[in-house]
Amino acid sequence: MTLLTTVFAAIITTIVWYKNAPKNEMMLGTLSLMYWGASLMWMVDAVFEFAELKSEYFTPAPADMLNDLFLGLSVVALGLVIWLIILIVKDPKGVVRAALLKKK
Repeated sequence: MTLLTTVFAAIITTIVWYKNAPKNEMMLGTLSLMYWGASLMWMVDAVFEFAELKSEYFTPAPADMLNDLFLGLSVVALGLVIWLIILIVKDPKGVVRAALLKKK
């Protein structure tokens, strides 16, 4: 489930990034690369787990699947938080700078 969750997040972000590629105002390429990196990490984990468990790998317990889903969603959420921090620090649209320099 972790692999599926991160792959779906990577595919969705890549599609949105590709549709808005010339502008790149929201730095979606960075978020997409983070999700593809997480997907690659989970793919390597799945290969090694399959090598260890063989056919048992395809019959996980429901509790294990739920834990994996929560872990995958946590990774996606952490990626979003890191992306938001990068977006606020780089401030490509100048929104944060304008809010800080706004005179009352």
